[in-house]
Amino acid sequence: MIQPEADTPRRSRFMNAIAARVTARSATAGAARGTARATGFVSQPVPRGMGQQARGRQLLAGNFIIAGHMIEAPGCAPWDIAAPHPAVAAGLQGFEWLEHLAALGDRAARETAQGWTAAWIARHGRGSGPGWTPALAGQRLRRMISHALFLLAGDPPGGPEPLFATLAHHTTFVARRWEAAPPGLPRMEALTGLLLAALSLEGMEGYLHPAKAGLIRACRAQIGADGSIASRNPEELLAMLSLLTWAADALRGAERMVDLSLTEAIERAAVVLRTLRHGDGGLARFHGCDGGAPGRLDEALALAGPRLVASDGRAMGYGRLQGGRSALIVDAAPPPMGPGGGQGHASTLAFELTSHRRAVVVNCGSGSGFGADWARAARATASHSTLSLDGLSSARMAARGGGAAPLADGPAHVGVERELEPSYSALLLSHDGYVPSHGLTHLRRLDLSRDGRALIGEDTLVALSPAERRRFERTVARQAGGAIGFAIRFHLHPEAEAALDMGGTAVSVTLRSGEVWVLRQDGAARMALEPSVYFEPGRLRPRATVQIVLSGRAQDYTSQIAWSLSKAQDTPLALRDIGRDDPLALPDL
Repeated sequence: MIQPEADTPRRSRFMNAIAARVTARSATAGAARGTARATGFVSQPVPRGMGQQARGRQLLAGNFIIAGHMIEAPGCAPWDIAAPHPAVAAGLQGFEWLEHLAALGDRAARETAQGWTAAWIARHGRGSGPGWTPALAGQRLRRMISHALFLLAGDPPGGPEPLFATLAHHTTFVARRWEAAPPGLPRMEALTGLLLAALSLEGMEGYLHPAKAGLIRACRAQIGADGSIASRNPEELLAMLSLLTWAADALRGAERMVDLSLTEAIERAAVVLRTLRHGDGGLARFHGCDGGAPGRLDEALALAGPRLVASDGRAMGYGRLQGGRSALIVDAAPPPMGPGGGQGHASTLAFELTSHRRAVVVNCGSGSGFGADWARAARATASHSTLSLDGLSSARMAARGGGAAPLADGPAHVGVERELEPSYSALLLSHDGYVPSHGLTHLRRLDLSRDGRALIGEDTLVALSPAERRRFERTVARQAGGAIGFAIRFHLHPEAEAALDMGGTAVSVTLRSGEVWVLRQDGAARMALEPSVYFEPGRLRPRATVQIVLSGRAQDYTSQIAWSLSKAQDTPLALRDIGRDDPLALPDL
């Protein structure tokens, strides 16, 4: 999520390069004078991070999987690799590989991590080369401090002095340049690294107050009173929460006061993320989110405090319905526009459905790790479980910028109402994204039964005002056949198997647990199974899956399709995923 150096404005790149070299010289001079240098740790660093042992073994074998690219370079340090994309260079320079090697933790992993770190210091430690942005320097600082004992164990090349010298250099660089980092996650990465250095390193204590004050200002500016962020990307909010809980934990460990603003920001963000958390432990896949790294959400929420969710099921522009073992999350707000909408998707009124720990209906997710073409395709309405009209998206991207172009226009008004009845809960939704082009408003009603066994849906296209009816008539007149085509899509998780039943009038969806769901419709649309993709991080290619498509043609001022997705067969108790339905069930985080 951190902006690659190639995407940083030219002046900022120039100033970063100057600052990196100047702070390298000042750190060297300070070390010679015995001042302004890191002399050791105030206390023993606590390893943090979500490294994966499997990724660590891949790295030892010379296989680097970064930003959707697979690079085979056995025997090579990351700095010997010609990065094929700026995002790959950013991934290497952020030292994420250190977390994976530390998770593996054996002698080979430790010696490899020590060798790669020493090679980085030799090549880039004087402020040269890529990666000298405040955010990436903050990431390196945080990870090197967190895993310092791992890097210093045994007999590292050159002893401990090179590591402490580069930690001091990073600290002074970030202290000078953090305000130049883009607001949001990049700035929080820089400030969290600076705060951790000020708390952990002897000789760096003077940076504590500016780091703490800057982080508090960033919280107030970027995390709203309701816990939301401008991008509406759940995974970006998770990354912010992880950094803030890390910072708060470090302050408490150093017996320093945790400012109320920091605590409140953590609590607000945690409420939003718990509301957007599916039963499988992942986040709703909207606006650039791919579900989050395994375990990362649970760790952040466990550190965040009280287990609260939004009482009305609404958070950051999303709506949630819960019934029995089933949870539905729907995008119920306009997409992020303008400069902050570089990852915004045309996903208004799209939903995801999980049955306890199994995903049933999903969105395709973020294609940013699979190249510009996939990134752009993933943002289209057709990549989400909602209605698309005439092959067009409900929001359009700007002509420039490729897969990361901001959204230029889309729904201006999104309506949402909630109904609570003894037997069901419902969301009544609408958006006007197709009014300018077709004169049609999309209405969607979603009813989830209290026991979670049935989801009843109704999608309506309607021309509301005289002006919109005239626009609809003009659009229809230009169409072959005198009607506007539409499609309602239900993208299925790759582990769900689908089959057409009852002469093509129903689709049965079988989950790995043995649970069976059946989709039916009122007969006004054509039902088909079509290929789809699922963007899963850590893979080289999107996973193949299928989607159920209900297609039809709008000829009148009002067109309506009713459908239902209901459970036909429960998971056998002997195979049921971890969890219970009775009062003895363990609470979710």
